[in-house]
Amino acid sequence: MFGLGTQELLIILVIVLVIFGAGKLPQIGEGLGKAIKNFKKAANEAENAVDITPEEPNKQVEAKGDEQKDA
Repeated sequence: MFGLGTQELLIILVIVLVIFGAGKLPQIGEGLGKAIKNFKKAANEAENAVDITPEEPNKQVEAKGDEQKDA
């Protein structure tokens, strides 16, 4: 993971623990979890919203083509 070993991760964890304190770590974890969840939800919604498949315009074009053939 990002080229970090066990020792580097432990050092980072100790620094975060010293800066924020043990009481704030659960709140920080909860905030990060919610942020990641919201990001994934927004990414999925954006992916589903981008549906550019034309369905109705093709039916209208076919109907106009049929009218011209009948005339």
